[in-house]
Amino acid sequence: MMCLMFILYVLIPYVCVRRRELLHRVTSPENEGSGIAEGQEEQRLRTQKSVASIGEERAILLGFSMMAFSVLMFFVVGITTVKPHVNSKWEEEDSCVLLQTEILDEWVDCRGVSSMPCLVVTINLTHSNQKAFLHFDEESVLLTPKCLYVHKCKMDQSELEGEVLKVKSNLDSQLGSASSCLKDRARHPGDVILSRKYTLKRTLYAILWPSLMLAGGALLVVLVKMTQCLAHLSAQICSVMAGGRRTSRYTLGKFYKLIQRSAVSSPM
Repeated sequence: MMCLMFILYVLIPYVCVRRRELLHRVTSPENEGSGIAEGQEEQRLRTQKSVASIGEERAILLGFSMMAFSVLMFFVVGITTVKPHVNSKWEEEDSCVLLQTEILDEWVDCRGVSSMPCLVVTINLTHSNQKAFLHFDEESVLLTPKCLYVHKCKMDQSELEGEVLKVKSNLDSQLGSASSCLKDRARHPGDVILSRKYTLKRTLYAILWPSLMLAGGALLVVLVKMTQCLAHLSAQICSVMAGGRRTSRYTLGKFYKLIQRSAVSSPM
């Protein structure tokens, strides 16, 4: 309500005074006093108005484009991040004791790009006293049922062998030690993972950017529509004030009626 009274009594009368001063300069005989100058000034005002309308249309188009692109980003993020997080059931913690590490003689497929050596790590679950294969995350379980993790598939074969040997030597130095791991007894009873890849924090972070873009596009469209509504309202009020009517209860009632009419007729 205070913002509305501020617009009625301060901003709109100021805009009306500025418009009357501009029209007075245009129609004044001292300002080159010719009909040609007046026609040129009117043409310039019409040009500015058309440029402003074009700018508003482009701003609205940009806002809707941002919202459409954010919807597409929501679709991509939902498939790549949100769905794997929802389907991931690796939540039960257990204590894993490292038993054995082994590099298989036969190389396995690496994402259909190349082949890679497979490092198999066997652990013992403390609570159930069962053996299982250790994996780095849930993606490794789906891609390679026995291997610890998936390497960079485009690396040279000698580099792959060196990396696997380095990881194996580090794990061999920790044989017999216990560490925390996660398991999914319902779907993967013979596998455990060290950490989850699709965590809640990562999922929320991925959703944040499409949400910001959607909110920014909607805010841009709302601001442009509000600017158009206020400009239309200011033009009507200035026409009322130019007719010589004083600000009274009747004029204030006209202001409220114009505001209500503009709010109903403006498409949001």
